[in-house]
Amino acid sequence: MSLSVGRWAVALVCLLPFAYGSIRRDWRAYWKHRGAVVGSSVVGIAAYNSVLYFGLRTTTASNALLLNSLAPLLIVVLGALLYRQRLQWHQGLGLFLSSVGVVNLVLQGRWSQWHAISFVPGDAIILGAAILWAVYTIWLRQLPSHLDRAGLMTIQIATALVVMLPFLLAEHRLDPGPDWELSAYAAVAYVGVFSSALAYFFYMRAVEHFGPARAGLCIHLAPMFGVVLSALFLHEKLQPYHAAGMSAIGAGLILSSVNWNGLEKPRWLSTSAET
Repeated sequence: MSLSVGRWAVALVCLLPFAYGSIRRDWRAYWKHRGAVVGSSVVGIAAYNSVLYFGLRTTTASNALLLNSLAPLLIVVLGALLYRQRLQWHQGLGLFLSSVGVVNLVLQGRWSQWHAISFVPGDAIILGAAILWAVYTIWLRQLPSHLDRAGLMTIQIATALVVMLPFLLAEHRLDPGPDWELSAYAAVAYVGVFSSALAYFFYMRAVEHFGPARAGLCIHLAPMFGVVLSALFLHEKLQPYHAAGMSAIGAGLILSSVNWNGLEKPRWLSTSAET
């Protein structure tokens, strides 16, 4: 909770100077749509990160990466169940390819070792976090498009901080808390600026522009970036399975993003009625 509150406090300080004018202009609209604003704040900002951090204490990074990669599939399922959103054939194929790429990275190319993956109670928590992210993504699309996204996000962060405050106080009563050295402050500042303020803002705009299904697929880019950054900063050697996994992820994202409306659907994907 200290990390969750710290990152969003930093993000709030970063966004507020740019969002103050739009907040003053749109405050009546925030109140009108207060259910969606508060709901998305609690689910996507207050709960998602806190639940994810809690789950990471009792599971492995590989398991967390694998389970969190289910978020794009969950977004598609929830969109179909709740809002009857249809998935085009190329989006479904792209989702499948990118998922295969993620699994290949997690298994390090050893598909025969699938049975060796062991699941622990923390994995259920990570899966819960993935569900929260899917709900948040679907909910973003329901927020009015005329609202300035920087202002909306600032209101969401402020709401989430109020919700998280009692949990932070409870945590400090049960645990002495983190050791606040310079490196810890630097980590919170990085997460607050880049992984919170900028990343969430860009994701919100992506959902608004591309829709939940296509924007959600970008989650599969995270393991790709992890591989590249590990090679650059930790000097880890790239292996053939890295190339295969990243190629599958890239192909899946490209396939799902291209406008195929003017192209004929493959015959094997056509229904009998269409045929």
